[in-house]
Amino acid sequence: MSGKWRCGTIYHSQGRRVSVAPVPTVGQWIEGARPRTWPNAISPVLVGTGAAAQVGGMVWWLATLALTVSVALIVGVNYANDYSDGVRGTDRVRVGPLRLVGSGLAAPAAVRSAALSSLAVAAVAGVALVVASRRWLLLVPGGLCLLGAWFYTGGKRPYGYRALGELAVFLFFGPVAVLGTLYVQTGQINGTAIGCSVAVGAFSAAILVANNLRDIPTDRDSGKRTLAVLLGDKDTRRLYLALVTVPFLITVLLAVKSTPALAGLIAIPLLMPPVRRVLRGYTGRRLIPVLRDTGMAMLAWSVATALALALN
Repeated sequence: MSGKWRCGTIYHSQGRRVSVAPVPTVGQWIEGARPRTWPNAISPVLVGTGAAAQVGGMVWWLATLALTVSVALIVGVNYANDYSDGVRGTDRVRVGPLRLVGSGLAAPAAVRSAALSSLAVAAVAGVALVVASRRWLLLVPGGLCLLGAWFYTGGKRPYGYRALGELAVFLFFGPVAVLGTLYVQTGQINGTAIGCSVAVGAFSAAILVANNLRDIPTDRDSGKRTLAVLLGDKDTRRLYLALVTVPFLITVLLAVKSTPALAGLIAIPLLMPPVRRVLRGYTGRRLIPVLRDTGMAMLAWSVATALALALN
């Protein structure tokens, strides 16, 4: 039987047309998981573990379980967004990274299954983490994280369409993730970790602000009322700049108590290219590198700060 792929349809040599579900390649599935957003998941676990090491309570296998939860959660939310935005038609015109459903590369049901499977991995790893550590209180924020991942763009009233995405990202990938990682290993929370959690949350929110800044025209046309759509282009750029400043203010405050914390300033050069793009008014595809570079600056700040905490 001979034929060729064309938008999810096989055209046979006899002229008959048979509809089939498209099958993405492994590379497309990986791209759909949006690896450039993974620093949002890795960074808070690194910082939380550094804070645990500072008080002599680091437990490497609990940290590994926490990392599994965080990465599975962000993969799940990325696939969930792909599915929900795709079936709503929000991604018909898109200037950002590949979307599997919106581009027609994957059947919606397949992407939904990928999202639910990833969130299930996060749930199982999270329950294992709570049971192993006996930190039962963490079941509450863990459950909220799972709900937040799905209803960001899913359900009848997605909060991501109501200008609440940045707040959710700040909370879930900032205080919840950093302090949860610390608490599960040590059973305590301290002021240093709270400051660090705000810094990581600000970085995470900045990445989403950059994403939504890029998508203002298409989001406005599709009825997606993000914070960037409400603020407008100019004020969204100001918000991004304010958010990426926060981690370095916190670095200086941490250094008052512990000079090695100044190591976090190593991330400043990595932020210069994305800051220049935002200041120069770049739009559309020219903003795509801002997400990547802000994520790398976030990761660099987190690694440096975690090491400074651990070695103090």
